[in-house]
Amino acid sequence: MSTNQPAQVAAADGDGGAALDARRLRAVLIAVSIALMAVIASVSGLNVAQTHLAVEFGASQNTILWIINIYTLALAALLLPLGAIGDRLGRKPMLVAGLSVFGIAGVAAGLAPTAEVMLAARAASGIGAAMVMPITLAVITSTFPEEERGTAIGVWTGVAGGGGVLGMFLSALLVDVADWRWLFALPVVLVVVALAMTLKSVPNSRERSAHSFDSVGALVSMVAVAGLIFALQEGPERGWTAPATLVGLAAGLVAAVGFVAWELRRRDASLLDVRLFRERGLAGGSITLLVVFGVQAGIAVVLFPFLQAVLGWSGLLSTLALMPMAVTMMASSGLAPKLAVRIGSRPTMAAGVALGGAGLALMAVFVSADGGYLTILPGMLAMGIGMGLSMTPSTEAITGSLPREKQGVASALNDVTREFGTALGVALLGALLSAGYRGAIDDRLDGIPPEAARTAREGIANAVEVAGGAGSYARDLLHAAQQSFVDGWQQAMWAGVAVMGALFVYVTLRGPKNPASTTAGNTGTTGPVTEPQSAAR
Repeated sequence: MSTNQPAQVAAADGDGGAALDARRLRAVLIAVSIALMAVIASVSGLNVAQTHLAVEFGASQNTILWIINIYTLALAALLLPLGAIGDRLGRKPMLVAGLSVFGIAGVAAGLAPTAEVMLAARAASGIGAAMVMPITLAVITSTFPEEERGTAIGVWTGVAGGGGVLGMFLSALLVDVADWRWLFALPVVLVVVALAMTLKSVPNSRERSAHSFDSVGALVSMVAVAGLIFALQEGPERGWTAPATLVGLAAGLVAAVGFVAWELRRRDASLLDVRLFRERGLAGGSITLLVVFGVQAGIAVVLFPFLQAVLGWSGLLSTLALMPMAVTMMASSGLAPKLAVRIGSRPTMAAGVALGGAGLALMAVFVSADGGYLTILPGMLAMGIGMGLSMTPSTEAITGSLPREKQGVASALNDVTREFGTALGVALLGALLSAGYRGAIDDRLDGIPPEAARTAREGIANAVEVAGGAGSYARDLLHAAQQSFVDGWQQAMWAGVAVMGALFVYVTLRGPKNPASTTAGNTGTTGPVTEPQSAAR
């Protein structure tokens, strides 16, 4: 099935049908990158302030987790519908509206007097983020000429991949030097800058479709995504057999099956043409992003307790320690399009996956509580390079598989895949780490008082806390917990290596054949496709 359909889209409202010059394109890229950074930073930034939130609002741990998770849940559930609406109503108006909602919600969260107000503000932030995130990539794919599109997507991918770590570091810095409420100042400032640049520089583009909007598909997709993400978030906390987890999982799976059946029935009038998953580009790009972001998120779950509980580092220093991986990821994301043009998308993706797997193996082999940070740094660097090399061509493969008038949907699919991968990675690698820790520590607690031993089995953070009151047993208890955590770490890392190995085989056999930049959104033109100014209004 060919996806190179005649364009139905306006790509540059008010530009007289001419391609944008290099300076304007650079301004567009900066604007959408800043908007994306605001959204990404808000995903992970609040994690560093959990204790402060609990004290401020007198809230339970479950409420604090909901304050954090409701943002991701709203974001993921609304990505596909709002991406499709942006295609139809106009990408610039949707981006402006989304930034406005996100900014206002950020101010409300920073001033929230109660946990209930904070929950509402975070939910509103997730809605605004879902309006912004898919549009940032859609603006790039519908505005940049073919020969420059790959480089622009590489920049976008680098921000998407490394922005979370950068946002977490800046958030930890603000918590340390100021107050947790200042966490929301950074996204709000980014939103103001992005909004000003968007109004000035970003052109409008929209779909002109002969079909009605797929309202049923949009609603069913929301239920499917929300149910599955909810189950993945709640499973590690409530238990995988808890009623709430099972209900969310069942609702998500039933809705997902219903969504596929409905979209096959709608065919060309569908929200997302699921028949396109038969093509290598869309399937390979989606699977690669799912696994890569899953492994990346799972690694963060493992790294933070290692740095804080095993090495005894502060939250700020721990986030700073992740920066080498984030920086190499962002740099290699920018280099990936050039490499894909030279050797092909499939070899580039395969090389990235192989390097990512090698990084996991290096950490599994060399990690040591006594050796400290230097035992994991080489693996982190290899992972950063590998992730960057694999993410950019995967993103291009996804956006290149859908026609230009569906780029909001394509971008939303890319983002939903990232969110699913992140949730899966945190749940699965986190569970493996916990199981490995519990299995290893049981044999190391001989002679430790039963009450302290029981607490230590719950996790390394619990062990560190109880060790403070364990008297003469403190040193042995802490040593047992640290060594057991390293054992659990190695188990999780080797599982990641196996997953990356399977992905390497898949990409080698079924990855995109050609550089994605030669097909992405190709409509037979070398510049933006335009419509008369009056039609875009």
